[in-house]
Amino acid sequence: MKEYGIFDVLGPVMIGPSSSHTAGAARLGKIAAQIEGNNFCKVSFLLHGSFAKTYKGHGTDRALVAGVLGMEPSDERIRDSLKIAKEKGIEIEFIETDLGYEHPNTVKIIFYKTDDNKFYVTGSSIGGGNILVTDIDGTKVEFTGALPTLILKYNDKKGTISKISTILSYNEINIATMKVTRDNKIATMVLEADSNIDDSVIKEISKFKDIFYIKAINPIDKR
Repeated sequence: MKEYGIFDVLGPVMIGPSSSHTAGAARLGKIAAQIEGNNFCKVSFLLHGSFAKTYKGHGTDRALVAGVLGMEPSDERIRDSLKIAKEKGIEIEFIETDLGYEHPNTVKIIFYKTDDNKFYVTGSSIGGGNILVTDIDGTKVEFTGALPTLILKYNDKKGTISKISTILSYNEINIATMKVTRDNKIATMVLEADSNIDDSVIKEISKFKDIFYIKAINPIDKR
């Protein structure tokens, strides 16, 4: 029998009328920005399914923008997020689209960076303020952000997984789940842990010459 927590019953503390369309949207935006970084000047939100049909009425637009600006679902500034983004010089656009066989509450968030490159994250709001990230810049993934998550891209060579596991073990970080995908000799690892992954661990893993992307996403506020 499933054990239910207080948030399964009451839902998250949030600004807005819908946990899926506001709280979940804010969390998607925030995690996407954590994955991408902060050096973006424009963000396009490609809205799929019910997100596309009701994003203005349910405040999904403001919640998504608030998320990429680093706000939590309970932040009262969500109401003014579009204005705040404009004041920061960040261009925002919303595009209604069909992303194919995806959850109805799905968004593809495209970050246009200051160096003229772009980067995207796709994810879904799956109910109760919970989310699922499914694509990072063309690499299929699957994680919720509920657990501390380590994301790496590296040249696929023997021993890399062992080295990473050793560092985590030395720092008393237990691995909850790990999935590695490979494409043209480039490996992508998504690893969920039982405790937060701090900057010192990231710096230690970053010393390996074959790793060219690493990011730790520690749990977002679910109060």
